[in-house]
Order: sequence, then C-alpha cells, then structure tokens
Amino acid sequence: MGYDLKVFTGNTNRPLAEEICELLDTQLGQAVVTRFPGGESNIQIDENVRGCDIFIVQPICTNEETGVNPNDALMELLILTDAARRASARRITAVLPYYGYARQDRKDRPRVPITAKLVANMIFTAGARRVLSLDLHANQIQGFFDIPVDHLYSINIFGEYLKEKKMEDLVVVSPDVGGIKMARAYAELLGAPLAIVDKRRWSGQKTEVLNIIGDVKDKNVVIIDDLISTGGSLTEAASALRDKGALDISAAVVHPVLAGPAIDRIENSVLTELLVANSIPVPERAQNGKIKALSVAPILAESIRRINNDESVSNLFANAKVEG
Repeated sequence: MGYDLKVFTGNTNRPLAEEICELLDTQLGQAVVTRFPGGESNIQIDENVRGCDIFIVQPICTNEETGVNPNDALMELLILTDAARRASARRITAVLPYYGYARQDRKDRPRVPITAKLVANMIFTAGARRVLSLDLHANQIQGFFDIPVDHLYSINIFGEYLKEKKMEDLVVVSPDVGGIKMARAYAELLGAPLAIVDKRRWSGQKTEVLNIIGDVKDKNVVIIDDLISTGGSLTEAASALRDKGALDISAAVVHPVLAGPAIDRIENSVLTELLVANSIPVPERAQNGKIKALSVAPILAESIRRINNDESVSNLFANAKVEG
C-alpha cells in the first residue's frame, strides 16, 4: 500500500466499517465517539495518525440501534475529520456510503436552501481533501465539491445477484424518467429490455403513476432505483406493473432509508423481494421478510485500497455502462 492507511468510523454504520477493514486486512482505528451529557458529540482519536492516509466511513443517515439521526451523523463526520486534520494526518478522505441531504440539490421552490451544497462545503472546511461516495442521488453533486470525488456504483453487486437468479423474460424498469440512465445500464448488463414508469410527483410524500412505457405483460420485472424513503412511490409503481400484467415483481434499491411506514408498505405490497445495500444499516426487524441486504463493503474496500495506492477507481466499472 501507499502511505500508512487508517480507517475510522462514527456511530451510524460500524459493522460496514469493520467489514471494510477486514477486507483490507487492517484494524478499525481507535476513537472515542460518544456524547456529552448535554448532547454534544464527544470525539477523540486514540492513536497516532501523523502522516497517515485517513478514511472516515460515515453514511449521513439514521441508525435506530445507536439512536443517531442524520444530523448527529454529519456532526460526527465533521468532528472526526477536524480531529484528524489537527492531528497532522497527511490526507483525509470522507467515505460516504450514503450522502444525506442529496435530494436537496437544487432550488425547486422559492426560498429553499441547496443543502447538498452546504454539506459539501462543511465537509471541505472540516479538512477532507477527497470524497468517496456510492450511488449519489444526482451525478451533479460531484460538482458541489472543490476536491476530488470518486463516485462508486453498486451495479456490480446487484447485477451479480440478479444474474445468479437467472430470471426468464426479465424486464428492467426505471421508476421515473430521471432513473433511465442507470436502469439502462442494468438492462444492458442483464441483456434485458427496458420499461419506464411515467409518474407525477405532487410532493415529497405523494406521487401518482400515470402510465407504463414498455411491454411488461407476462414478464418478470425488476425495478431499479437509488433510494427508498417511505416506500410510497415504489409500491405504487409495483401495483401499476401488476395491473399491466407483470408476473414476478422485485426491486433493487441501493439506499434503504426506510422511513415511517416503508417497511409495512413493502411487506404488504405485490413485491416479491426488495434488494438493498448495507450503505445504511437495515433494522433487524426489516430483514425477516421481503427485504434482503447485500454488502457493498467489497466495492468500498477495493476503492480505498486503490486511492491509497494512487490507482484508478473508475476501472472498477469498466464493464458497466454507468457513465458517459
């Protein structure tokens, strides 16, 4: 490897960080990440990091088991970064398996913030000089940073799982127009045709399916998306596909935010299976039914190794047409 590599994490997804370290054949960095009685984050790095290549694995999300919300996760990331910078780390990379606030990437109404840009500014100001993220909600978020951004995709992990299932008469479905590019990459990887759900979004919680573009009658379909929040859009799309004659309906959605009624909606829907990544910790109660979590640790670990060795990261996705 290059410079001495060390991986640290906060309280949002420690199991993922530990799996990454196991694949890198290294130990997770020693750090105190707790809270003061008043609720402020209490953080101290407990080992020497002078001159080291530091990677801080911290999705900006909720963890029900540790009682962390996205704002807590962001503060832990910023303070860990600041602590490493003040301890003379050579370079600090923020590893963001899930980039919280990514959906606030533009002004779609008067007097609203562009919080995704604000978070990028905060990460840079804290001392990060590189960002490693997975399946960003919008590719243009890379431009919010004034430092290198390595944008990873989970298509290799999900694609391999779907190939092993060997589903006949498979159709890949994009749940909206914005997801066509990624859905097409899956369709080409799996050798399947593409269909699109034409929907209208009335608010952050309410959508309406207007039409299905493409032939799904008597076909097995898999819906491809980057995140699931309350599950309303996904389950409505699945119901619309069933109404159009689709047979087995599954979904591969990278980031399982699973807020509010999402888990109940999935379990009571026509979906036979929902594949998600462990970019966000999936509650144990959610993994006993239709929801199956796949690990993205291999992609993250290999990318960290390549960055540490100054090797190409984009070559990991040479066989998947996700860019260009």
